[in-house]
Amino acid sequence: MPRADVAGPDFAALRREEYGYLDEQGLVYLDHTGAGLAARSQWRAHAERMSRTTYGNPHSEHPASTASTELIEHTRRAVPAHFNADPAHYAAVFTANATGACRLVGEAYPFGRGTRLVLPIDNHNSVNGIREYARARGARTRYVGLTGPELRLDGEELGAAPARRRGLFAFPAQSNFTGARHPLEWIGAARERGYDVLLDAAAFAPTNVLDLGAVHPEFVAVSWYKVFGYPTGVGCLIARRDALARLRRPWFAGGTIEAVSAQGGRHRLAADESAYEDGTLNFLAIPDVAEGLAVVNRPGMPAIHDRVDALTRQLLAGLTELRHRGGEPMIRVHGPTTTVARGGTVALNILDAAGHVVDERIVARDTAAAGICVRTGCFCNPGAGEAAFAIGRRTLRGAVLRTAASGGTLDDYLSRLGLPSGGAVRVSLGLPSTRADIDTFLDFVTRTYRDRPADARGLAPRLRC
Repeated sequence: MPRADVAGPDFAALRREEYGYLDEQGLVYLDHTGAGLAARSQWRAHAERMSRTTYGNPHSEHPASTASTELIEHTRRAVPAHFNADPAHYAAVFTANATGACRLVGEAYPFGRGTRLVLPIDNHNSVNGIREYARARGARTRYVGLTGPELRLDGEELGAAPARRRGLFAFPAQSNFTGARHPLEWIGAARERGYDVLLDAAAFAPTNVLDLGAVHPEFVAVSWYKVFGYPTGVGCLIARRDALARLRRPWFAGGTIEAVSAQGGRHRLAADESAYEDGTLNFLAIPDVAEGLAVVNRPGMPAIHDRVDALTRQLLAGLTELRHRGGEPMIRVHGPTTTVARGGTVALNILDAAGHVVDERIVARDTAAAGICVRTGCFCNPGAGEAAFAIGRRTLRGAVLRTAASGGTLDDYLSRLGLPSGGAVRVSLGLPSTRADIDTFLDFVTRTYRDRPADARGLAPRLRC
């Protein structure tokens, strides 16, 4: 007899009505950290809106332009409301994605000699890349390490990094590699030490409550397609207005200025958040953000959190139980093995009976053939990957230098690091996930890899991170 859905009939109905296309296509979707899924009602709302009204460039005053402006401003109000942010203190700046939000902060933050950029090594590359802006202006970059088998950030090391001048501390609310949720209390602690805080909420926002009325980071990066699948190409920088005023943009563009002279060589940026929105906004897609927020607010973020937490508990328990016939474990989980302070993102490697890692390319090939959607690799988070595989700085530098000198391949580089595999397998859960999805994945792993030796021969080259 099939088991009841963990979160009751409301989520079962949502799955059937809004995400039934998964079952119709025979897909088991377990890559919600890579991209959320759009509900059918989102597609209907978009089609209905586009069919009944004409929308034009919002930088004009005619009826089609005004129609676009009204929907953009409606969405601009809906975003802070979703995060309980006082609009008097926080502004929603629309960007192309979370990466664009991070780049906006990096390029405009007033780095200089004597300032610091502090980055936990558990960060997405979209945050890691800010170090290039800091280095170019003479600021120091400092990394905070991970500690323990659960790969959590070292709070003591963070506490030892006071800023002589105002600096920037950038960290993820939830790791996109291990799923570990990092303490939001660090926001207040970092601000007390003289830092502005950039909170990467891309992996956190889809299944957790972020209350900006309780915590007060200067900047928050969000990617909407990770929350509810559609639209792609629209993200947000949610920023404190006083922090926005301290940024210094290195250029200007259409849509960002109040006045400019070509011959006079002068310009004045707009006085509001539009100063940070380059060119014409994606005015046909931004209103879909409000539709997506309506979808997740139907069950509510607290209920979504509880559901994903329960499903994650089931997944972790099932992974622990997977054994070869001789009793050897089939799974190595990277990061927390319980649901305490962790989200629904689980990174793992599959082991053969001798304890060797099954190359993630094998898993990618086999799961794809079975209609199971998981992510493999290092997930654009090299620091967490280095910690998960216990690779030290000296080893990394030596491997980089020797591979560069010999013109070697990525596989040569991994061999010098002593790695049998280029990364991990990431299983991630979201609003549409069910117990049946998890059971199907666990059954697949058992049937496919139990007592099978690890063998990567004949596989295609690795994809870039």
